[in-house]
Amino acid sequence: MKKLVKWCNRLLSQEPLAINKQSFFALLVALSMVAAMLLSFPSYAQNTSYRPQTSELRGVWLTNIDSDVLFGRDRLQNSLQSLKNLNFNTVYPTVWNWGWTLYPSKVAQKVIGRSLDPAPGLQGRDILKEIVTVGHQKGLTVIPWFEFGFMAPADSQLAKNRPQWLTSRSDSSKIWKEGTHDRVWLNPFHPEVQQFIQDLVVEIVKNYNIDGIQFDDHFGLPSELGYDAYTVALYKKEHRGQAPSTNPQDAEWVKWRANKITDYMKRVFQAIKATKKNCLVSVAPNPQDFSYKTFLADWQSWERNGLIEELVIQLYRDDLNVFVKELEYPEVKAAQSHIPVSIGIMTGLKAKPISMQQIQTQIQKVRERNFAGVSFFFYETLWNVSGETPQQRQAGFQKIFPTSVAYPNLLAGWKR
Repeated sequence: MKKLVKWCNRLLSQEPLAINKQSFFALLVALSMVAAMLLSFPSYAQNTSYRPQTSELRGVWLTNIDSDVLFGRDRLQNSLQSLKNLNFNTVYPTVWNWGWTLYPSKVAQKVIGRSLDPAPGLQGRDILKEIVTVGHQKGLTVIPWFEFGFMAPADSQLAKNRPQWLTSRSDSSKIWKEGTHDRVWLNPFHPEVQQFIQDLVVEIVKNYNIDGIQFDDHFGLPSELGYDAYTVALYKKEHRGQAPSTNPQDAEWVKWRANKITDYMKRVFQAIKATKKNCLVSVAPNPQDFSYKTFLADWQSWERNGLIEELVIQLYRDDLNVFVKELEYPEVKAAQSHIPVSIGIMTGLKAKPISMQQIQTQIQKVRERNFAGVSFFFYETLWNVSGETPQQRQAGFQKIFPTSVAYPNLLAGWKR
C-alpha cells in the first residue's frame, strides 16, 4: 500500500507532458486500486474514535474502596447524573464485600449477626434501592456486582462465626494475601457455604428490580486452596480412596475442583432464573487461562453451558501489545459470536493514574474488533482521582461517547 502511494506521488510530481500514455493509464489503474483499498477499510479504521451503533456497553464499577461515591445520597445521585450526562448506560455497584452486604440482608443477619456493612455513611440507607431507583429514572442499566464471592477478610465476623466453612492449603494454612490484606476463603464445595451464597444472591434478585447480577473470579477459589477435611474426603469418595495431589496445579485436581465450581455456577444460574427469568447473569473474569489456573473459574465452560449472558473480560494492561493479544484469544472470539462480550478497562487506581490517551487507545482497539462495549474500573478514577483535571477527563469521555446508545441486552434481542 505504502509503495503504491509513493509511486503515484512520484508520477503526479512530474510535468504533465512528461507522463507518457502508458504511464498515464498505469497511474489511473493505481489510483483506482488505492481508492478501492481505502473504501474496503471498515468505518472504524477510518475513524476509530467513535462509530455509530444502536447499542454499546458503557459501564463503570461503583466501589466502596478508595471511593466515596456510595457514601451519601446526594453524592450518589449526582454521580449517576454525571454518568448519564456523559452517555454511560450501565453501572455495576458492589453489594457484597469485606464480609458484609451493602444492602439490608436477612440472610446476612442470620449468619453474620449483622444485616448491613457498619461503615459510616451506609447506616440507615439501602444503597442498592437508591441506585436502582435513581439509575432507572436516568435510563441506566443496574447490575449489582457480587464482588467478594467466596472470599472474606480473615478478621471478619463471618470468618469468626463459621470457622468450619473455611478452606485451607495442604499445610492447613488459611490466610491468602490480596495485596497487603489477609483474606480467607469460604469452601465452595461445602453444602452450607453453597446454600449461604445462593441465598444471598437470590435475596438480591428477589427483593430488587435489578437488570442482572455479576460475578467474577472470586466466584472460584485460589488453586492452592481446597485441602480442608471436607473437600479431601469428598475427593477420596469420588476417586476410590485416593487423596488429591499435593501439587495444587495437578491437572486432575484442578479439573475436579473447577468442574465442581461449574456445577455450582449452574445451580446458582438456575436459582436466579427461577426467581426472575429476565435477570441477566453477568461474569467479569480475567482471561480464561489465568482464571482457570489461578482461581479454578472455568468461565469458558460456563459460557459454553449457557450460564453467562454477558461477559466483561478484565484486561487491565498497560502494554498495548498484550492488551490486543488478549482481545484475540480463541475462547474470546467464540463467546463473542453469540453473547455480548465487552472489555473491562482500567481507568486508574488511587496510586496509579492512567492517562486519557491510554484509555482512548484501548477503547479504539476494542471497537475495531466489534466487541459489545467497555466497562471501566472504577468510578472514582474516571475523573475525580487522576493525573488530569476533571474537566479534561470528562471532555475525553464526551468525545468517546458523543451520543447515547442502548445497553446491549441479550434478553432484549441483542444481535452482534
